[in-house]
Amino acid sequence: MRKEDCFYLGKIVSRHGIKGDLLAKLDTDDPQQYEQMESVLVSLGNNLVPFFIRNARLHKSDLLRITFEDAVGLEATDRLMGAELYLPLSALPPLSGNRFYYHEVIGFALEDEVHGRVGHILEVNDQASQALFVAEQDGKELLIPISDDFITRVDRENRVIHIRTPEGLIGLYLGH
Repeated sequence: MRKEDCFYLGKIVSRHGIKGDLLAKLDTDDPQQYEQMESVLVSLGNNLVPFFIRNARLHKSDLLRITFEDAVGLEATDRLMGAELYLPLSALPPLSGNRFYYHEVIGFALEDEVHGRVGHILEVNDQASQALFVAEQDGKELLIPISDDFITRVDRENRVIHIRTPEGLIGLYLGH
């Protein structure tokens, strides 16, 4: 399986005890939903390697304590330290309403209440403090903040995100 077909779940950050338990910092708002996983893909080198889970339970609030079937003892778990964890995109729970996964909206149109269709989403930039839709219209790039205040409706059927942007934002890019 390729990383492009998966989503980043988290990263192994430390060992817990001496029997081979590992602690993973999950990148999710709802870590409880991952306590019942049967397996996870571990990034080792350039490969995603499936590991079967013997036991997984929350440790404190946002760490998942994992025991793998075939990684027992300190030596076996040493090579997993710092490894990233992935799951297939198909394992993501479906979202509804105005909630969406970033990968899900690539290619959607952006339609502003005032300016109409202002572009198609090329990617989502979540590297800055504010996640942004990176859209393109007539060869011009637009950066639209992803905010509940701006998104009025997500129309999955027609692949359109309806937005209400602050006055002047669209004009910065398209000269409206």
